[in-house]
Amino acid sequence: MGRFFGYARVSREEQNLELQISALKSAGCVEKFIFTDKVSGVKAERPGLNKCLEMLGAGDTLIVWRLDRLERSISHLIKLIESLMKEGISFKSICDGVIDTTTASGELIFNIFSSLAQFERSLTQERTRAGLSAARARGRLGGRKPIRPEDPRVKTAQKMHEDKSIKIEEICKTLQVSRPTLYRYLNIAKKSAQPSPARSL
Repeated sequence: MGRFFGYARVSREEQNLELQISALKSAGCVEKFIFTDKVSGVKAERPGLNKCLEMLGAGDTLIVWRLDRLERSISHLIKLIESLMKEGISFKSICDGVIDTTTASGELIFNIFSSLAQFERSLTQERTRAGLSAARARGRLGGRKPIRPEDPRVKTAQKMHEDKSIKIEEICKTLQVSRPTLYRYLNIAKKSAQPSPARSL
C-alpha cells in the first residue's frame, strides 16, 4: 500500500502551520511524512517541497490542504501534478475535493483543468502572433524599442570615448554595459553624426 505524504506552506507573515498540519494528519498523513515551508507563494525555492518530492514514489499520494499551497500558478500546478501522475503518484487537495487523482471522477476533473490551461496557453500564443502581425502591417516590429542617437546612454558613451584618457573597461563599468553594447552605442552616435546624402535635383 502506498504512503500518504503531506505538504503545508505559509508565508513568513502567517507563521502558523497548525491548521494545515492538523488537516493533513486527519487525511491520513503521519508526522514524519509531512513537509512544510514558510515562504511566500512567489518564492521559487522551497526546500520542504523539494524534499517531499524527492521521497515520493510510485503508489504514494501527495496531499495538500489547498491547491494554492502547492504551486504559484495554475500552469505550474498542472505541470507538477502531471509529472507526478506519470511516475504513478496520486494527488489530493483537502479543501478542493474535486481534485483527487485517486478517484476516476477526480482525475477527470483534473484533466479538464489541464485542457483548459492548454487552451489558455494556445489563446495567448495566438493573440501574441496576431499582435505581431498587426504591428508588422503598421510598419513596426516586436521587441525592444530602437535606441535613438539622443538617448542619454549614447551621448554619455560618446563623450567618455572621446576622452582618450578613459579606458574602454572603465567606460563599460561606469555605464554598466558590455563591450558589444558600448560599441553599439558608439556606432549609433557615429551614424547620427554623418551628414545626410544630398538629394539629386
